[in-house]
Amino acid sequence: ENANLAFLKKHMGATFEERPKPWVSELNPDDIQSGDFLVLSKIRGRWGGFETLEKWVTGAYAGHTAVCLRDSEGKLWVGESGHENEEGEDIIAVLPWEEWWEFETTKDDSNPQIALLPLRQDLRAKFNETAAWIYAEKMNGKPYGYHNMIFSWIDTISNNYPPPLDAHVVASVMTVWNKLQPDYAASMWTEALNKRLGTKGS
Repeated sequence: ENANLAFLKKHMGATFEERPKPWVSELNPDDIQSGDFLVLSKIRGRWGGFETLEKWVTGAYAGHTAVCLRDSEGKLWVGESGHENEEGEDIIAVLPWEEWWEFETTKDDSNPQIALLPLRQDLRAKFNETAAWIYAEKMNGKPYGYHNMIFSWIDTISNNYPPPLDAHVVASVMTVWNKLQPDYAASMWTEALNKRLGTKGS
Protein backbone atom coordinates (compact mmCIF):
# COMPACT_ATOMS: atom_id res chain seq x y z
CA GLU A 1 0.00 0.00 0.00
CA ASN A 2 2.74 2.46 0.95
CA ALA A 3 4.70 1.54 -2.18
CA ASN A 4 1.63 2.23 -4.35
CA LEU A 5 1.08 5.62 -2.72
CA ALA A 6 4.76 6.50 -3.08
CA PHE A 7 4.66 5.50 -6.76
CA LEU A 8 1.66 7.74 -7.44
CA LYS A 9 3.27 10.63 -5.58
CA LYS A 10 6.51 10.27 -7.54
CA HIS A 11 5.18 9.56 -11.03
CA MET A 12 1.81 11.36 -11.03
CA GLY A 13 2.57 14.15 -8.61
CA ALA A 14 -0.41 12.94 -6.60
CA THR A 15 -1.01 14.26 -3.10
CA PHE A 16 -2.77 12.36 -0.34
CA GLU A 17 -4.11 14.30 2.61
CA GLU A 18 -5.31 12.33 5.60
CA ARG A 19 -8.95 13.09 6.32
CA PRO A 20 -10.14 13.71 9.86
CA LYS A 21 -11.64 10.70 11.61
CA PRO A 22 -14.00 8.89 11.47
CA TRP A 23 -12.68 7.39 8.24
CA VAL A 24 -15.78 5.26 7.67
CA SER A 25 -19.09 6.85 6.75
CA GLU A 26 -22.29 4.90 6.41
CA LEU A 27 -24.29 5.43 3.25
CA ASN A 28 -28.05 5.35 3.54
CA PRO A 29 -29.21 3.14 0.65
CA ASP A 30 -32.62 4.82 0.78
CA ASP A 31 -30.95 7.97 -0.56
CA ILE A 32 -29.43 6.20 -3.59
CA GLN A 33 -31.30 6.33 -6.89
CA SER A 34 -30.93 4.75 -10.31
CA GLY A 35 -28.02 6.22 -12.22
CA ASP A 36 -26.03 7.24 -9.15
CA PHE A 37 -22.36 6.44 -9.57
CA LEU A 38 -19.94 4.67 -7.23
CA VAL A 39 -16.25 5.50 -7.62
CA LEU A 40 -13.59 3.34 -5.98
CA SER A 41 -9.88 3.67 -5.47
CA LYS A 42 -8.06 0.50 -4.40
CA ILE A 43 -4.52 0.84 -3.10
CA ARG A 44 -3.64 -2.45 -1.38
CA GLY A 45 -2.82 -5.95 -2.62
CA ARG A 46 -3.05 -7.30 -6.18
CA TRP A 47 -5.87 -4.99 -7.26
CA GLY A 48 -4.20 -2.05 -5.55
CA GLY A 49 -1.06 -2.65 -7.59
CA PHE A 50 -3.04 -3.05 -10.79
CA GLU A 51 -5.06 0.11 -10.15
CA THR A 52 -1.87 2.02 -9.36
CA LEU A 53 -0.63 1.18 -12.86
CA GLU A 54 -4.05 2.04 -14.29
CA LYS A 55 -4.10 5.44 -12.55
CA TRP A 56 -0.58 6.25 -13.68
CA VAL A 57 -1.29 5.37 -17.30
CA THR A 58 -4.69 7.10 -17.54
CA GLY A 59 -4.09 10.01 -15.18
CA ALA A 60 -7.23 9.11 -13.22
CA TYR A 61 -7.49 8.98 -9.44
CA ALA A 62 -10.19 6.31 -9.46
CA GLY A 63 -9.50 2.79 -10.66
CA HIS A 64 -12.97 1.27 -10.50
CA THR A 65 -16.55 2.42 -11.00
CA ALA A 66 -20.03 0.99 -10.62
CA VAL A 67 -23.57 2.21 -11.26
CA CYS A 68 -26.65 1.91 -9.06
CA LEU A 69 -30.03 0.75 -10.35
CA ARG A 70 -33.40 0.25 -8.67
CA ASP A 71 -35.77 -2.39 -9.98
CA SER A 72 -39.55 -2.10 -10.35
CA GLU A 73 -40.01 -3.07 -6.69
CA GLY A 74 -37.55 -0.44 -5.48
CA LYS A 75 -34.76 -2.92 -4.65
CA LEU A 76 -31.27 -1.43 -5.06
CA TRP A 77 -28.69 -3.16 -7.29
CA VAL A 78 -25.11 -2.41 -8.30
CA GLY A 79 -23.78 -3.06 -11.80
CA GLU A 80 -20.03 -3.39 -12.14
CA SER A 81 -17.38 -4.95 -14.32
CA GLY A 82 -14.43 -6.85 -12.90
CA HIS A 83 -16.48 -8.83 -10.35
CA GLU A 84 -14.84 -12.16 -9.52
CA ASN A 85 -17.27 -15.08 -9.73
CA GLU A 86 -17.03 -18.47 -7.99
CA GLU A 87 -14.83 -19.82 -10.79
CA GLY A 88 -12.32 -16.98 -10.30
CA GLU A 89 -13.30 -15.29 -13.57
CA ASP A 90 -13.65 -11.52 -13.80
CA ILE A 91 -17.09 -10.77 -15.20
CA ILE A 92 -19.69 -8.05 -15.52
CA ALA A 93 -22.24 -8.52 -12.73
CA VAL A 94 -25.42 -6.98 -11.33
CA LEU A 95 -25.46 -7.56 -7.58
CA PRO A 96 -27.87 -6.74 -4.75
CA TRP A 97 -26.70 -3.62 -2.92
CA GLU A 98 -26.38 -5.48 0.40
CA GLU A 99 -24.08 -8.12 -1.10
CA TRP A 100 -21.93 -5.55 -2.91
CA TRP A 101 -21.62 -3.23 0.09
CA GLU A 102 -20.82 -6.05 2.54
CA PHE A 103 -18.03 -7.34 0.30
CA GLU A 104 -16.46 -3.92 -0.27
CA THR A 105 -16.58 -2.90 3.39
CA THR A 106 -15.71 -6.20 5.10
CA LYS A 107 -14.10 -8.66 2.66
CA ASP A 108 -12.21 -6.69 0.01
CA ASP A 109 -8.54 -6.78 1.05
CA SER A 110 -7.60 -3.97 -1.37
CA ASN A 111 -8.74 -1.29 1.13
CA PRO A 112 -11.20 0.40 -1.25
CA GLN A 113 -11.95 4.09 -0.82
CA ILE A 114 -15.57 4.55 -1.99
CA ALA A 115 -17.36 7.72 -3.03
CA LEU A 116 -21.03 8.03 -4.01
CA LEU A 117 -21.63 10.52 -6.82
CA PRO A 118 -25.37 11.22 -7.24
CA LEU A 119 -26.62 12.31 -10.64
CA ARG A 120 -27.31 16.00 -11.13
CA GLN A 121 -31.02 16.74 -11.21
CA ASP A 122 -31.01 17.69 -14.91
CA LEU A 123 -29.26 14.43 -15.81
CA ARG A 124 -31.48 12.41 -13.48
CA ALA A 125 -34.51 13.73 -15.34
CA LYS A 126 -33.05 12.35 -18.59
CA PHE A 127 -31.90 9.00 -17.17
CA ASN A 128 -33.71 6.11 -18.88
CA GLU A 129 -34.03 3.47 -16.19
CA THR A 130 -35.76 0.98 -18.50
CA ALA A 131 -32.98 1.19 -21.10
CA ALA A 132 -30.35 0.93 -18.36
CA TRP A 133 -31.90 -2.29 -17.05
CA ILE A 134 -32.14 -3.78 -20.55
CA TYR A 135 -28.44 -3.08 -21.08
CA ALA A 136 -27.45 -4.34 -17.61
CA GLU A 137 -29.31 -7.62 -18.09
CA LYS A 138 -27.75 -8.09 -21.53
CA MET A 139 -24.23 -7.59 -20.14
CA ASN A 140 -24.69 -9.49 -16.87
CA GLY A 141 -22.32 -12.48 -16.69
CA LYS A 142 -20.20 -11.50 -19.70
CA PRO A 143 -16.39 -11.40 -19.40
CA TYR A 144 -14.76 -8.24 -18.12
CA GLY A 145 -13.75 -6.11 -21.12
CA TYR A 146 -9.98 -6.36 -20.88
CA HIS A 147 -9.69 -5.57 -24.59
CA ASN A 148 -11.32 -2.17 -24.05
CA MET A 149 -9.16 -1.34 -21.06
CA ILE A 150 -5.86 -2.47 -22.55
CA PHE A 151 -6.42 -0.75 -25.86
CA SER A 152 -7.39 2.50 -24.21
CA TRP A 153 -3.72 2.42 -23.17
CA ILE A 154 -1.77 0.93 -26.05
CA ASP A 155 -3.67 1.24 -29.33
CA THR A 156 -2.22 4.55 -30.46
CA ILE A 157 0.78 5.19 -32.66
CA SER A 158 3.02 7.24 -30.35
CA ASN A 159 3.31 9.13 -27.06
CA ASN A 160 0.79 6.88 -25.35
CA TYR A 161 3.03 5.68 -22.51
CA PRO A 162 4.11 7.83 -19.60
CA PRO A 163 7.90 7.86 -19.13
CA PRO A 164 9.91 5.70 -18.69
CA LEU A 165 7.67 3.25 -20.57
CA ASP A 166 7.80 2.86 -24.33
CA ALA A 167 6.46 0.36 -26.86
CA HIS A 168 9.59 -1.84 -26.62
CA VAL A 169 9.34 -2.17 -22.84
CA VAL A 170 5.62 -2.99 -23.07
CA ALA A 171 6.24 -5.64 -25.75
CA SER A 172 8.98 -7.18 -23.59
CA VAL A 173 6.74 -7.29 -20.52
CA MET A 174 3.94 -8.90 -22.53
CA THR A 175 6.34 -11.56 -23.85
CA VAL A 176 7.71 -12.42 -20.39
CA TRP A 177 4.26 -12.39 -18.76
CA ASN A 178 3.00 -14.71 -21.51
CA LYS A 179 5.61 -17.27 -20.41
CA LEU A 180 5.16 -16.83 -16.65
CA GLN A 181 1.36 -16.54 -16.40
CA PRO A 182 -0.18 -17.66 -19.69
CA ASP A 183 -3.74 -17.93 -18.34
CA TYR A 184 -3.72 -14.41 -16.93
CA ALA A 185 -1.99 -13.05 -20.02
CA ALA A 186 -4.67 -14.63 -22.19
CA SER A 187 -7.37 -12.52 -20.56
CA MET A 188 -5.18 -9.43 -20.30
CA TRP A 189 -4.08 -8.98 -23.89
CA THR A 190 -4.62 -12.07 -26.05
CA GLU A 191 -8.33 -11.23 -26.02
CA ALA A 192 -7.48 -7.63 -26.87
CA LEU A 193 -5.11 -8.53 -29.70
CA ASN A 194 -7.58 -11.01 -31.21
CA LYS A 195 -10.33 -8.40 -31.12
CA ARG A 196 -8.08 -5.74 -32.66
CA LEU A 197 -6.75 -8.03 -35.41
CA GLY A 198 -9.98 -9.95 -36.05
CA THR A 199 -8.29 -13.25 -35.20
CA LYS A 200 -8.81 -16.16 -32.80
CA GLY A 201 -6.44 -18.27 -30.77
CA SER A 202 -4.01 -18.07 -27.89
